Amino acid sequence: MSVEQHPLTVPALRASDRDRDEMLVRLHDAFAEGRLTEAELDERIDLTLAARTYPELGAVAADLPGTPDGTEAVCAGPAGRFLVAYKNSVTRAGRWRLPERFTTVVYKGTALLDLRAAEPAGSGAVLRVLAYKSSVKIIVPPGVRVEADGVGVSTTVPGVPPAGAPVVLVRGYAYKGTIEAKDRP
Repeated sequence: MSVEQHPLTVPALRASDRDRDEMLVRLHDAFAEGRLTEAELDERIDLTLAARTYPELGAVAADLPGTPDGTEAVCAGPAGRFLVAYKNSVTRAGRWRLPERFTTVVYKGTALLDLRAAEPAGSGAVLRVLAYKSSVKIIVPPGVRVEADGVGVSTTVPGVPPAGAPVVLVRGYAYKGTIEAKDRP
């Protein structure tokens, strides 16, 4: 009887779509820090999308540092929700719950975040956006204050919002791409 067929052998746990999404964010962070080349990033993205188990997923980033708190994890990623596009287009619009932290990673694609009907979890939100050779558009409702931080992030929200208005902080990094926050489509 082979090892794979032995009844006492515990199979490797299967990775979920969220685990793969979190690994993609981790890889893009490593690329943004200069730890990976573009060719290495492309290769590891393909391996991540093909990974079925935690050991396969963990091997993708085995030579990268652990999470920011210093612990090692198979799938390290920031808390909150994710929107990931790999050579594709994605849209988040309509009525949806906007968490206090929302991460969007777009690799050679486009993304649209429409916040006009979104229900924020608090008095504001932090949108972390990574756009590699991509375009990300963020549409905010009137009366929202938008603050931008990072590289390649622009805002075209006219006027001064009232005191106490909700705040959307866009922290982004666009490499050969754009991240734009505006108040109309």
